[in-house]
Amino acid sequence: MTRTNPTRYLAGLFLLLVACNSDEPVPASVEFPADQVRLTITRVATDMFLSRHNLRLTVTGPAGCSIEDTLFPNTGYVSRRNLYQAGAGLLYVVGQFDARVVDPFHCTITLAEFRTLDRYVTFLGSFDENEQKRWTYFPASQRSELPFEKRS
Repeated sequence: MTRTNPTRYLAGLFLLLVACNSDEPVPASVEFPADQVRLTITRVATDMFLSRHNLRLTVTGPAGCSIEDTLFPNTGYVSRRNLYQAGAGLLYVVGQFDARVVDPFHCTITLAEFRTLDRYVTFLGSFDENEQKRWTYFPASQRSELPFEKRS
C-alpha cells in the first residue's frame, strides 16, 4: 500500500494553480495628457494553460471621444503590440499579424494593411508581458523596440 505525502500533494496543487491563466480582464494603458489621449489594451486569457488571449483596444480622446476595437487574438505568444506616433496626430498599434491606425481627433480606429503604413514613425512603446508574465505597457525609454519574428 502506497501512502501519498500530503506536503508533496499540496505543493503540486499549488504549482498547478500558479501555472493557470486567469480569465479576468487585464488592462495595460498609456496616457498622453498633452493630447488628452489614453490607449488601453485589455487582455483576457482564453485557455487555462496555453498563452492564448483575446485583446481589446480602447481609445479615449478629446471632446469625449471613446472608441473600442477587437484586435487579432493571441494564439500563441503574439500578444505584443508596438505603438508608434505617425504624422497628423495618428497612432499606429502594430502586432505580429495586424495593424490599427488610431485617429483620436476624429475618433476612429481603422484596420490597415502593413504596406499602407507610413515608414517614418516614432516608436513610443509596447504593450507586452513583463518578466513575471504580467500584461503591461513599456515606454520606449524603458525598453527598446522589438521586431516581430518572421514566420514561414
